[in-house]
Amino acid sequence: MNYMKHILVAVTLLMGVSAFAQTNVDPRRKQAIDSLALEKVKDLSKYISIIGDKQTQFSEAQRVMDRAEELFAPDSEMGVSSLSREEISYYKVREYFERLMALNYDKVTIKWYDIHYISDLERQPDGTYVGVITIYQRFEGTSDDGMSYKDTTKKDITIYVKKKETQIAGRTIEFWDVLLGDVRVTETSA
Repeated sequence: MNYMKHILVAVTLLMGVSAFAQTNVDPRRKQAIDSLALEKVKDLSKYISIIGDKQTQFSEAQRVMDRAEELFAPDSEMGVSSLSREEISYYKVREYFERLMALNYDKVTIKWYDIHYISDLERQPDGTYVGVITIYQRFEGTSDDGMSYKDTTKKDITIYVKKKETQIAGRTIEFWDVLLGDVRVTETSA
């Protein structure tokens, strides 16, 4: 009887731990996931600066675009706004990078700052967690003929966190992966 009681307690505890694991991310793991997500956003910022820099060689820009695309979930889009028009245009990630590289300025400076989470990760029915990171982007473009444009854009970046598996030395290893999703413009100012 005592043996059965221990088994029942163990099964109940395992079911409770399993239910907790399915709806929440362990706080230590969440901290690591948050750090990874912020790191990927910082990588994207660095890649955008390289792609937009007119001194970057074409082959290097292509290589950086490939790396930057790997940060994103399939079919993600990036928003583009301007002080001269009200509508926001959205482009697939690769097209956004190509348009950035082709901007008609002699010098382009893009800086991201004040990067922070605005929402906690929320579990979706398929087991993926979704959150949002907000950034501010300062864009400055100048041409040798005196043309100049500057703006500051607030953007929300969707973050997808999903548990994945890989094989290492014949063993299946589970890990959390972070992908960036759509980059939505929420406000543009001078």
